[in-house]
Amino acid sequence: MVRMVRALDRKLLRDLWRLKGQALAIGAVMAVGLAMFVAYFSTFTSLQRTQERYYERHRFADVFASVKRAPLSLTTRLAAIPGVAQVDVRVVADVTLDLPGQPEPATGRLVSVPVPRAPMLNDLFLRRGRWMDVGRPDEVLASEAFALANGLGPGSTIPALINGRRRHLQVVGIALSPEYVYTVRPGEVIIDDRRFGVLWMGRQALGAAFDMEGGFNDVVLALSPGASEPAVIGHVDVVLRPYGGFGAIPRRLQMSNWSLTNELAQLRGFGMLVPLIFLVVAAFLLNVVLSRIVSVQREQIAALKALGYSRLELGWHYAKWSLVVGVGASVAGVAGGAWMGRGIIAMYNDFFRFPELLYRMPAGVALAGLAISLVASVGGAMGAVHRAVRLPPAEAMRPEPPALFTRSLVERLGLAHVLGPAARMVVRNLERQPVRSATSVLGVACSAALLVLGLFFLDAITEMLRVQFDLVQRQDVTVTFVEPRGDAAVHELRRLPGVLDVEATRTVPVRLHVAQRSRQLMITGLVDTPRLQRVVDIGGRVMALPPAGLVLSRSLAEALGVEAGGSVTVEVLEGRRRTVRVPVTAIVDEYLGLSAYMRLEALRGLLREGRVVSGAHLLIDAREEAGLYQRLEAMPAVAGVSSTHAMVENFVRQMDETMGVMIGFNVLFASIIAFGVVYNAARLSLSERGRDLASLRVLGYTRVEISTMLLGELAVVVVLAIPVGLVIGYGLAALVIGLFETEMYRFPVAVAPRTYAAAAVVTMGAALVSGLVVRRQLDHLDLVGVLKTRE
Repeated sequence: MVRMVRALDRKLLRDLWRLKGQALAIGAVMAVGLAMFVAYFSTFTSLQRTQERYYERHRFADVFASVKRAPLSLTTRLAAIPGVAQVDVRVVADVTLDLPGQPEPATGRLVSVPVPRAPMLNDLFLRRGRWMDVGRPDEVLASEAFALANGLGPGSTIPALINGRRRHLQVVGIALSPEYVYTVRPGEVIIDDRRFGVLWMGRQALGAAFDMEGGFNDVVLALSPGASEPAVIGHVDVVLRPYGGFGAIPRRLQMSNWSLTNELAQLRGFGMLVPLIFLVVAAFLLNVVLSRIVSVQREQIAALKALGYSRLELGWHYAKWSLVVGVGASVAGVAGGAWMGRGIIAMYNDFFRFPELLYRMPAGVALAGLAISLVASVGGAMGAVHRAVRLPPAEAMRPEPPALFTRSLVERLGLAHVLGPAARMVVRNLERQPVRSATSVLGVACSAALLVLGLFFLDAITEMLRVQFDLVQRQDVTVTFVEPRGDAAVHELRRLPGVLDVEATRTVPVRLHVAQRSRQLMITGLVDTPRLQRVVDIGGRVMALPPAGLVLSRSLAEALGVEAGGSVTVEVLEGRRRTVRVPVTAIVDEYLGLSAYMRLEALRGLLREGRVVSGAHLLIDAREEAGLYQRLEAMPAVAGVSSTHAMVENFVRQMDETMGVMIGFNVLFASIIAFGVVYNAARLSLSERGRDLASLRVLGYTRVEISTMLLGELAVVVVLAIPVGLVIGYGLAALVIGLFETEMYRFPVAVAPRTYAAAAVVTMGAALVSGLVVRRQLDHLDLVGVLKTRE
């Protein structure tokens, strides 16, 4: 028995060596899928563990609340709320920064911290420099991303307009905070480290600058274990409401944490679906290859059974073929996944700011990847193994009967005269074996589909930019005021040099409630016929706002569980702080953020206020841009200035840096798969038709003619497969897009003609290379040897 097993093992090694091309191609496909699984899940684990450790060590708060101005004596009442373990009150203010070499004004968020240093919630990690000194009110710590983007460091000076006065802030250190792992300018969803940064300032100095020596306008709380978060938030709102509280929010809705949580959810979903697609393709290929090996080795299987090998031994023999491929793919996949994971972590280090974000490969991820690879290997081999063990010896001893001659469809249609002999043989062979032909077409189609999947993100980003910044946000500049102002502020902006058009807006902070669900955001009031800031759905259709009621973005409506025709409870968080029931008149599909819109006059009626605005959109003359920014920066009533051009530029840069890495990996892996699939199809055709082709060579056909027959069949398969693959690719793109949809943003299912063309060209290129490799083997056929054997 031992000798018999050893004989089968030697046969296995010979078969693997003889079919090394196919084995390597299948292994490459499997390794690619496994590498993606390992990379995404190890990155997810590294990010999640880093987040948890950072939050714990630096005491990230559980509840956040802002207030217009409250006395410090209120701290005692907040600390006495049941479930509250610690309270820190602060002063937080956004100011305009005048950075040299940057035409657009930047925004700095000043956050008070104790001086000298003392334990606090959202504690800082000092990367470089020192803490502020007592008695030096202009010293600040700068957030690391902002400092790096603007070339700042200890010793740098930042001109800032603080409460109407120009001051020069001295940077003495670079810091990180768990509150600002992902730092976004208020009202935006995309990082802009050059134009928005966090500056930490001494509590006494910042309080004096904004007349809050005995008060605060921001509070963070840590909860005791087992405390009821909703109950604490309700108590905090009650305590702060008389002083202008803007509503408390839990940690999960805090902007930085919310963004990081969404990214982790995307990473986990993407890490499951895309590798699964690759591994399914690999299992399919493995099944096709082993099935055809069994078909070719019918007589060998019969001989082995006649010599006493059992069905179990033969089944295990062919299963080992797939397991050897799977083990090899597992080693390559885990190594490739670790390399890929380090690249992804390096990318995340540019957007999520942790004291230390290191890549770690958990043993569980590697073992899970190995198990998945082996399951895919065995699953792909099961059909072939079953056919091998159930083949009766007597039947297998007889060569497989030749196919009956039938005229092909082309010939039956009377078109045979347009085809030469070689072409007619190709058509007949494909038509007589429809299952084999269909599997070949499907395999090549999968490779084209994966190429579409790898490339379409560029098209999705381009389409999102077109809709968002050509149709929705058509303004050049957005101006926000420190406090809501009368219409006179709009006329003042209109008179500034370089301003071509002005459109007033009113935004008001609210909390929307539907049953147990709620979201805290801004309602945006727009003029009756907006020209610069419009409501546009993802199909590019401009929506006219109804005279009354709310228009919600699809993401917000789904988060609240409301549909058009329903209603929401609007809790206004400024002014008279009314709580009213407002109908939802329409839902609009948008790409960015959670949005709620009303007509400007309807919003004023809801607030019971006069002709008040909180900002404006400007269309400007580019030649006057620099001077306009200087004038706006000098206006005390202006809280912030945002450039649409700068926003688009930053968005494109961020997408290039984040999606570019992913797209690069996807295209590389999809190209490997394309070659592996097409090469397998060509090699299997050669293996099955070797005897026929050698016979034709003996009968006088030239090498070119038999090459035309084999490669012509491959060409037909590729031509049929490409359209099918492009359709499948679109379906996969739609499936994957669902994984990237978050409350923050969503991508369109947009595939441009250039993507289809690129996928088709790469697939045809893989076919050409594979054809050249196979043709070389045709040129070296051993005619005598081939005629003596079935193979």
